[in-house]
Amino acid sequence: MPGAYLAGLLVSIAGIAVLDARHRLFFWRSPLRAAAVMVVGLAFFLVWDVAGVHLGIFFIGRNDLLTGVLLAPEVPLEEVFFLVLLCWTTMDLFGALRPVVARRLDRAGAPDGADEESRS
Repeated sequence: MPGAYLAGLLVSIAGIAVLDARHRLFFWRSPLRAAAVMVVGLAFFLVWDVAGVHLGIFFIGRNDLLTGVLLAPEVPLEEVFFLVLLCWTTMDLFGALRPVVARRLDRAGAPDGADEESRS
């Protein structure tokens, strides 16, 4: 079914957006910074894809799930949405892990016994 892969990507992106909004992980924490990171990530991976196609490493092959729209030779429309999903998932993972790492670093830097005193 043509377009099924794109539909799956859009549903996945919507899910990541809901998680991001609910927990204020990245885009909802700092929209301008997140947009800049997304643009840089997309540009990097699109250049990576074009280089891979040029070197003969990446190719589409036959797939009935794609729309058939090509942005460049061997670069389907769905690739951009896949890269958005990849970058956004990574950014949300970073946003989710940041407070966990900060708490661990705070505990590691606290003097002996200070952690128990703060809990009582």
